Amino acid sequence: MTTTIAGGRAARRQTMRRIRPRRSPAVPLLLAVWAGAAGVLWLWWNNTPNIADDNSKILNAGRITGLLAGYLMALVVLQMARVPALERRVGSDRVARWHAMSGRYTLCLVFAHVFLIMWGYALQAGKSLGDIVQQTIDSINQLPDMGKAAIGTGLFLLIGLVSIAPVRKRMPYDTWYHIHLMTYAAVFLTFWHQITTGNDFAVEPTAKTAWYALYGSVTALVVWYRIITPLRLNLRHRMRVEAVIEETPGIVSVLIGGRKLHRMGAEAGQFFRWRFMAPGMRLSSHPYSLSAAPRPELLRITVKAIGDHSAALRELQPGTRVWAEGPYGAMTASRRSRGKVLLVAGGVGITPMRALFETLPGAAGDITLLYRANSTQDLALWDELAKIADERGARLMYAVNSPDGERPDISAESLQRKIPDIDSHDVFMCGPNGFAQGVYEALRGAGVPARRIHHESFEM
Repeated sequence: MTTTIAGGRAARRQTMRRIRPRRSPAVPLLLAVWAGAAGVLWLWWNNTPNIADDNSKILNAGRITGLLAGYLMALVVLQMARVPALERRVGSDRVARWHAMSGRYTLCLVFAHVFLIMWGYALQAGKSLGDIVQQTIDSINQLPDMGKAAIGTGLFLLIGLVSIAPVRKRMPYDTWYHIHLMTYAAVFLTFWHQITTGNDFAVEPTAKTAWYALYGSVTALVVWYRIITPLRLNLRHRMRVEAVIEETPGIVSVLIGGRKLHRMGAEAGQFFRWRFMAPGMRLSSHPYSLSAAPRPELLRITVKAIGDHSAALRELQPGTRVWAEGPYGAMTASRRSRGKVLLVAGGVGITPMRALFETLPGAAGDITLLYRANSTQDLALWDELAKIADERGARLMYAVNSPDGERPDISAESLQRKIPDIDSHDVFMCGPNGFAQGVYEALRGAGVPARRIHHESFEM
């Protein structure tokens, strides 16, 4: 059984009003980040009168790694704050990659800082390199806020360990997610020793004020966008499950009702983090894309059962309360720069592509959708897609395995045969990472510039 939610012309008019092509803010953001790092280096250099002897070199190396680690900690938290300027314009997947990269650098700098500072303290006390462990214990017991810093460093170590790819793949998503949230506690615990034991802040009151301002601003953004904004959104729209409908074996659509949902600011191609207040699901929050344009009283997500949470969605009862955070994501009509658009979906990646297929403005023949699945039985929402294609004069194609299991050819040559002017298209795609990488290479081989290939991945 399928369910059709169509926004039609009204949805396309709404989308047209949102199409405002703009430059990505990534470059100015990165320049601001590097300017901050340069300021940290200047602070260190300005307060480093002498690095002549070995002990001074070691201690000052410990100082600069500590300052840079403290600076990066603030950025790591900022990247978790779900700031719309980052999420909607830069893209959730890119922000996630920045977060992962910043986290790795932060961990390296934290451990380098601890080792170098404790080594330098040991040498100052006339001890050898082998006495670092004892020196660390003494420092924790004697210096202000070092106990909290030690606990925070331990949390960073735990977070780093569970974020290693082989470890993370073996952990339930919810376990990993809640451990990852300990980053907030780790940053809070390690912050105070920076102020109380950091020589740079003791001799530079302006630097201390700037450090408080940096961390205070980031904290304010986290509180606003991770707590207050979702609270306001859910109190205003009061969402509940309306129905759960099986689309194909293993894939269900969840219809979510509420008040004035079209005023949530969501666009086709975006996603929310959803929490369903059902037994066993209240503590789980997962990202699912909208599979239809938002309507005033109804939203829809379409989900494939690939884990405990997604499999449990089919058991949701009408009336179940829903808590949502979002909308997030930058794979929207605003990325479009050409009249013609190719949408490429792999598996359940059809969900945001279906919403875009319905709402992207275009004349007959301007919009093409290529849907990759293992078999025709796995083509979820196919009846809806066919109806949209017929109404809009859009082109709808599918690529499935042959009866003997041979995979279809999606290469630069095959794409050029099917779509001769593909190099003049914008391309939006969504699907598993391996599939997306293969299609990306085929598109580049077919002459599509990288700047016109739009894809978001939510695997860190």
